[in-house]
Amino acid sequence: MDIPLSPAPGRTAGIMRFVRQRIAAREWPPGARLPSLRAMALQHGVSKSTVVEAYDRLAAEGVIRARAGAGFYVAGPLAPLALAEIGPRLDRQIDPLWVSRQSLDLGAQALKPGCGWLPDDWMPRDAIRRALRQVARDPDAPLTDYAPALGLPALRTQIARHLGTRGLAVDPRHILLTDSGTQAVDLLCRFLIEPGDAVLVDDPCYFNFLALLRAHRVRIVGVPHTPDGPDMDRFETALREHRPRLYVSNAGPHNPTGARLSAAKARRIRALARDHDLILIEDDIFGDFESRPSARLSADDSRDRVAQVGSFSKTLSASLRCGYLIAREDWLDALADLRTATTFSGAGLTQAVIARLLLDGAWQQHTRRLRQRLAQAMPRAIRLLDALGLRPWHEPEDGMFLWCRLPDGVDGARLAQAGLQQGLMLAPGNVFSQAQAAGNMMRFNVSQMDDPRLPDRLATLIRTCPR
Repeated sequence: MDIPLSPAPGRTAGIMRFVRQRIAAREWPPGARLPSLRAMALQHGVSKSTVVEAYDRLAAEGVIRARAGAGFYVAGPLAPLALAEIGPRLDRQIDPLWVSRQSLDLGAQALKPGCGWLPDDWMPRDAIRRALRQVARDPDAPLTDYAPALGLPALRTQIARHLGTRGLAVDPRHILLTDSGTQAVDLLCRFLIEPGDAVLVDDPCYFNFLALLRAHRVRIVGVPHTPDGPDMDRFETALREHRPRLYVSNAGPHNPTGARLSAAKARRIRALARDHDLILIEDDIFGDFESRPSARLSADDSRDRVAQVGSFSKTLSASLRCGYLIAREDWLDALADLRTATTFSGAGLTQAVIARLLLDGAWQQHTRRLRQRLAQAMPRAIRLLDALGLRPWHEPEDGMFLWCRLPDGVDGARLAQAGLQQGLMLAPGNVFSQAQAAGNMMRFNVSQMDDPRLPDRLATLIRTCPR
């Protein structure tokens, strides 16, 4: 076999990166034997000399060590878990965790059309202040004590009543309060999956699903998304080929596409879940943005294998951190135990304030107003972006997200990197894509696009971005 005299530098670096990712993901613990030179070369389509070069460099760095006549092994001790090294390697400046941190840490003067929440002045600040005063005056308010294991009964009852107005029958005894929707998904993952399990996600999907699932060290399988739900042919193929344990998806206005699940696809997914022993996690945190309810996986007859997640962070306050999960009765005790083991108790004071807001009708009035404002903001944002050559993949009925195709030759990652230098936070498509197939896409938040500085700044950015 002909062997190149000098390995290609890029291919050597790729092998090194692959090894580091497997070690960071804990798939290869200390002492684990690396694939042979021949096996690694065949797997990656490179020469053996490229693998030799990569292994030798890693050994020089102390990442792995050679044993005479026995191959290469992972060196110890175990490195700290590094989420940025797990999964498809992105430029560190635009991976999902970086996007989250930038959107949180940029100053108040920055423009954030790529963030995932509503502007501060859209939120019910006066109602929150009033509820805080009411709770503070209540002699029975949980000002200092721990909350019950499942959360305050008053809030669980209010959540069940509210979901009933959306056509979802829920028993308050089946609701577990959490500190956020993200914590609810994390608890379900801790409860339901093991490292190495396969998990289906939409492609594109909410980027923190990808980061969270990587932390659980599972095999993430992306299924292309369409305007009415997942591509069902690809969904069924993934079920047969990967035998996944979970499917994690958004309900209502889908993040990032704004799509709505059709009733026909919801029924088909539920039937396939029964046939393939698949558990469904439905993240419903955007449900209150819908003017008319779309189909849900969590229909009344499917609770045995569907867990539903909700949150008040998007509609009420990101500072009053409170979410919830709804699951079958025989899971609730184990999930409550897991929550106790990891965080002991929820924020009872926060739960009391939110219960007060739901009880006096302030939150219901607020969400009605939100839907009206978003319905007005959506066409304005579409017109603004259209003038700049950005075309919506789909025009959503509701919600705050637009999933847009960039002008020809414009790469979302480069645009986001350049935007940051101008105080502009953008959300490039590939942070939402497990397959890294959305380099020419961008997510925009229509509620964050009324600043008069934005059109000129975006236009300049697109015009000067390297092609």
